[in-house]
Amino acid sequence: MRYSKVISTMAVLQVLLLLLLSFHHQLQVLAQATQSYQDFSYMKFVYNATNLPQEEEYDYIVIGGGTAGCPLAATLSEKYSVLVLERGGAPISTPSVLSSSGYFTNLMEADYGKTTPAQRFTSEDGVKNVRGRVLGGSSMINGGFFSHAQEEFFSKSGVEWEREEVEKAYEWVEESIVSRSNLTLWSSAFKEALLEAGVGPDNGFTLDHVLGTKQSGSTFDNLGRRHGAVELLNKGEAKNLKVAVYATVERILFSSKASTSNPSAIGVIYTDSKGKSHRALVRNKGEVILSAGALGSPQLLLLSGIGPSSYLSSLKIPLIQHQKNVGQFMADNPRNNIFLITPFPLDSSYVQVVGITTDYFLENNVGDLPFSSTPEPFSEFTSFSSSSINLSLANVNMKIPGPLSHGDLRLASSSNVKTSPRVRFNYFQDPVDLARCVRGMRKIGEMLETKSMDRFKYTDLQGQKGFLLLGLPLPSNYKTDDSSVEEFCRSTVTTVWHYHGGCLVGKVVDGDFRVMGINKLRVVDGSTFTVSPGTNPQATVMMLGRYVGLKMLQERKESK
Repeated sequence: MRYSKVISTMAVLQVLLLLLLSFHHQLQVLAQATQSYQDFSYMKFVYNATNLPQEEEYDYIVIGGGTAGCPLAATLSEKYSVLVLERGGAPISTPSVLSSSGYFTNLMEADYGKTTPAQRFTSEDGVKNVRGRVLGGSSMINGGFFSHAQEEFFSKSGVEWEREEVEKAYEWVEESIVSRSNLTLWSSAFKEALLEAGVGPDNGFTLDHVLGTKQSGSTFDNLGRRHGAVELLNKGEAKNLKVAVYATVERILFSSKASTSNPSAIGVIYTDSKGKSHRALVRNKGEVILSAGALGSPQLLLLSGIGPSSYLSSLKIPLIQHQKNVGQFMADNPRNNIFLITPFPLDSSYVQVVGITTDYFLENNVGDLPFSSTPEPFSEFTSFSSSSINLSLANVNMKIPGPLSHGDLRLASSSNVKTSPRVRFNYFQDPVDLARCVRGMRKIGEMLETKSMDRFKYTDLQGQKGFLLLGLPLPSNYKTDDSSVEEFCRSTVTTVWHYHGGCLVGKVVDGDFRVMGINKLRVVDGSTFTVSPGTNPQATVMMLGRYVGLKMLQERKESK
């Protein structure tokens, strides 16, 4: 198979010039046509933290206005006052998050601090990554794919789910922000290649997690407008909601621990963009809820004195509660890619189609990517770093479900929450993950040999056809040699941005997401997950916010 055929640099540049002339204008028009159609009603209760009082009191405080925090806050506001504290800004301050044309821009943009919606960090595995830093969280910087969790997620979660209520919570999200998009040429060809390569059956369009090939929903509509978790705030009771942006929570406050009772969360200390400190307190029967994400939630617990006693003592952090598993069982689903420069321009496309097997998930996208100082998973393309030409680049990628490999999180600073914690995921530490990668990459090799992919090959002067690749090709003996594919998996591993863990159910929180040993404190986000839900987690993270919010309202009602 000649899919890894080398094309001369001069020929590549000629192709790139054609792509630039015919495609760049389309992206400019698309970017100008977006925005202004999203529902920004929530902005009437969004405030810059600098304009808030030095001390206030609420029924509930939600730390993190992200993928889980927005639906959670909207739900609680139906009956009670809620303060949402978001360290980033509102989406209108960074318009790139509002359209599909800004998807790759957000992932590759340099990190300028609090105004950049994607905060960069590098795991101790050496893999570069991002975390959301904008109202709406990572739902404002992701690929938009919306698909439910697999049965394994629910069975291994440690939660006694009421499945009818789960479905209602999914539907509550979907009715507001999920669309069925029209397949692009690349997505259609990708779907055909999956089926030709045996990833069946063809399940058509469905939001459910089912084996085979399917199209699913998207938080991008057919005009490329993003409808992230932030728009779920519109479903809340405006008079009960207050959202503070550029509000960085430094630590959680606790009542004095009596000898006969557990400590209780009573509020938080947060700072605004000018460095001024504020206190927000919760009323009787109120709670503090951490929805700061898989990095932010365990980090804030540790900074607030909840974690392994010996570790906190070594950092001179006053101990509130010994919790040996805070920051443990951190996992990130490995992603490996094949990138193709196509011989003709393609419309930019986010994830629309997925191939689901028990061992791996296969996805795709295509975009116009500048190759100058690009971060992973695009930084391997350094040979074009001197060129400002944009490339039309198609991607086939493979994600390992689970995963079984995991690591841990530690503080990089014992006092500054703005410093991202140190995290290690230990990609492919478990041999099962590595074996799944081998099988997944072989399936991608099969897909590249299908008739559906022929149209994306180049023909050289001798009349021979082959793909023009960026990055490493699959090994020439990939069909028969496990060790060579294993090395490919290790050397090309990147992130799919679905990291989770650090506050697992049954280890840090109970089945109702309460922090064990602490009163009036919960964690409601992906840090509680044992495995990543489905092919893409955002649907389930949003569902979780709604689901837990309803449970909390019911608890309050029954306690009266």
